[in-house]
Amino acid sequence: MSGTPAETRTPRRLAAIDLGSNSFHLLVANYHEEQLQVVAKLGEKVQLAAGLDEDDNLGEDAIQRALDCLARFAPFIADVPSRNLRVVGTNALRNAVNSEALIHRAEALLGHEIEIIAGREEARLIYLGAAHALADVHGKRLIVDIGGGSTEFIIGEHFEPLALESLHMGCVAYTSRFFAEGEITEKRFRQAELAALSELANIRRPYLELGWTDPVGSSGTIKAVAAVLAATGDSPDGLIHREGLMKLRKQLIKTRRLDKVAMEGLKADRARVFPAGVAILSAIFEAFDLTYMRYSDGALREGVLYDLAGRNTPEDSRLQTLGALQRRYGVETRQADNVAASARRAFDQVRDAWKLDDEQKQFLGWAAQIHEMGQAVSHSQFHRHGAYLLEHSDLPGFSRPEQRCLAFLVRAHRRKFPVKELEALPESLRERYARLARLLRVAVILNHSRPEQPVVDFTLTAEGEALRLALPDPLAEQALLVNDLQQEMALQQAAGFNFELESAPVDA
Repeated sequence: MSGTPAETRTPRRLAAIDLGSNSFHLLVANYHEEQLQVVAKLGEKVQLAAGLDEDDNLGEDAIQRALDCLARFAPFIADVPSRNLRVVGTNALRNAVNSEALIHRAEALLGHEIEIIAGREEARLIYLGAAHALADVHGKRLIVDIGGGSTEFIIGEHFEPLALESLHMGCVAYTSRFFAEGEITEKRFRQAELAALSELANIRRPYLELGWTDPVGSSGTIKAVAAVLAATGDSPDGLIHREGLMKLRKQLIKTRRLDKVAMEGLKADRARVFPAGVAILSAIFEAFDLTYMRYSDGALREGVLYDLAGRNTPEDSRLQTLGALQRRYGVETRQADNVAASARRAFDQVRDAWKLDDEQKQFLGWAAQIHEMGQAVSHSQFHRHGAYLLEHSDLPGFSRPEQRCLAFLVRAHRRKFPVKELEALPESLRERYARLARLLRVAVILNHSRPEQPVVDFTLTAEGEALRLALPDPLAEQALLVNDLQQEMALQQAAGFNFELESAPVDA
């Protein structure tokens, strides 16, 4: 037998940091034989969502709390390779107008990029983490995750999510909205429940129609409810029963004030947001007519690690997303494959001169695969339509910054070079994505006639930002192709780039 025996392989060290609206979590684990072996697990209440003002700006106090927490996390990820680490931000950072004020400082502190993920992507990752933590059951399961600023709902079977949703309700946000003065009354509690029921009304019917056999909760609020009910004897079988939840609701109202909330099994740092979390959970039981729910340890951070483990493999969720986009928007796959092949050929020829890496090659190939998706909207300006769809859709596996960069490449693949959109990208990415866009443009032009096979017989060289393309016979004798390339020379020059076509043909 060849290869290294499974038992002697070096485990892969992975790490995830979840910048939640209520808590920040760190998880470091070794990935071995498709299982996570925990090395370090930390969590701190930062309550980022509580730091948002009426205009959705993060206050300096909240930003400093976040940075102080991340400074304590930083030593645990110092030896983790960058490709094996993801730092993800959720609802509070999605909503914060000035999120960059925290992100820039946090990235400098951690030495790693922070990704703000969309609500449905958060739900997908939560399901992945929860599903791995649960024993396999026959039939569908409902996963509910109450966070600080949002609550995620997923119906799935095995490791495959069937429905994903993220609703704007969370224990920190609802504490500020309904219990801001610190009073707990029946009226305030019911107002919080009604607000949650209103949010749930949009998904209640389709979720009930899809159905499930196993209702499961994850993360802090549901963990705390399960712990309190177990401590009081109201959960002898370890489940959250509706009767126990209603009894807990009455207890909280009798407490009358947030600063008086103290129960066996409840951590002191969660007490203030606990009533709002219970109100949301009570509304969920009411909307879905649940009689019980069990708790799962797996959540977002575990899902991030399992997703990381599957990247750059046939199980990479991003590949599935790209395939779904091609099918949904009727992309001609032969042309997409041809452009991708030409783009990769161009990339390989300038890789060393431009100091490009495998990840950038991957993104260039992906952009080529879907560069024509906007034609499903209209042929006119289809590069703009495609970019809009990419930037504003929920794309499983992709973070928002990744979507934005992919959208830029699709936007930039034809016509006038989009200098304004390039300048809107983070400064650290502009040179890299301008170069990738120029390579994609060349690949698109070389395959303009939609040939049976990709055009790969060309020579592309780079010196600084200058590109020089040499074509062999018979390509150099194709008048339409030469005319297209001459127009491209003018378009790149107008954008401040130098692109030249060899005046004399070269040997094939």
